[in-house]
Amino acid sequence: MSTTWTQEQVLGLAPDANSAKNGKALAVPHKWLSLGCSEDALWGECKGSGKNPYQTQIDLTEPAFKCSCPSRKFPCKHGLGLFLIFASNKSTFTEATPPEWVSEWLNKRKEKQAKKTEAKAKKSPNKANQAKRAEERYNKVKAGIEDLELWLRDLVRQGLVTAQTQPYSFWDTAAARLVDAQASGMARIVREMGSIPHSGIGWEERLLAQLGRIYLLVEGFKRLQTLPPGMQADIRTQIGWTQNQEELLTKEGVRDEWLILGQRVEEQDNLKSQRIWLWSKQNQQAALILNYAYVSQSLDISLISGTCIDAELVFFESAYPLRAIVKNRHGIPSQINTISGYKGIAEMMAAYAQALSCNPWIEQFPVVIMDVIPFHEKGKWWIIDSEKKQLSVVSKFLECWELLAHSAGYPITLFGEWNAEQFLPLSVWTENQFFHF
Repeated sequence: MSTTWTQEQVLGLAPDANSAKNGKALAVPHKWLSLGCSEDALWGECKGSGKNPYQTQIDLTEPAFKCSCPSRKFPCKHGLGLFLIFASNKSTFTEATPPEWVSEWLNKRKEKQAKKTEAKAKKSPNKANQAKRAEERYNKVKAGIEDLELWLRDLVRQGLVTAQTQPYSFWDTAAARLVDAQASGMARIVREMGSIPHSGIGWEERLLAQLGRIYLLVEGFKRLQTLPPGMQADIRTQIGWTQNQEELLTKEGVRDEWLILGQRVEEQDNLKSQRIWLWSKQNQQAALILNYAYVSQSLDISLISGTCIDAELVFFESAYPLRAIVKNRHGIPSQINTISGYKGIAEMMAAYAQALSCNPWIEQFPVVIMDVIPFHEKGKWWIIDSEKKQLSVVSKFLECWELLAHSAGYPITLFGEWNAEQFLPLSVWTENQFFHF
């Protein structure tokens, strides 16, 4: 069992602060009647208020949790406590063959996964019905985009200054019509434009850039059938079509050692979106695992920042593939021991320009920049490389002083998202140690 887990990584799995606190309270061996481990699992029996101890188990290959306690939180405090003990003191665990209550759970998980894979392989959709539904949606989207084009032309004809006088309902109504036309991706762009006219100095340039971006989609949709498959997929994705993940899983993927370098969770209208960024060790290729959940639901906790997984990923079709899903995982995760990336900001910008030439609608571009230093000047934060080139740090990033402490004025390696204007740090690699924000 070579994987080394850190307490920071374990606490990052907690569903809330209270669970993390209670998990810490249970992270003491004397509260457990037994502690055992195997190559890919942990288990323990924790004293509780009832007659029988709570049986807690962890599948380390993801990780996944199960506990006999009545808690509805996932993972519960017992799972966190068990994992924290393992992270801080492996020697308290007895290496052994899993007991029946553990092996039964592990076997059921394997059987469930095998059945799921088999069911997907057998599933045969009605192609005639699919084609009919696809045609109906295409016609609705087409009508919605034609309406949007007229709206855009009217807006530009009146002049951008008039956009400042428009109430938010002006933008929201246009977005609602796109939702009705099943073009939810374009609706989101229109809604976001509504806040730009009141965003301060330079709003005109920002609004014009967004108008150009959405008009490019309009023109691309008109010529959809004449474009290469990858670009067709990008246009359809931006408009609001989704790619069938079950079909993707039937395709051959890319197997590599994938570094999990950071994640970002955002919430809007009671819907949480989770971006998990992976970086291939061999090919220096980025991959985005994108998940959604309602506020009351749990997000994926199996991909832990700072670890490396041997996995096969299947990428969504695109002229510049970024989004992917995990098809197969092999073995248990290990700790990151090295990170490499772009040698300075100029090299990063060249890669970004190349990406935009393939897919001009990329919103967050993942980058690993080596040998940069954070600094503070005139109320703003920046990062600078050895050639004195600079990137502005996103103003809402609250861990700037922590970032500076990791650097101490010396070059570090940063991973984060570049949005064409500002850089959002998500993790740092310094003195052979990984830290995430």
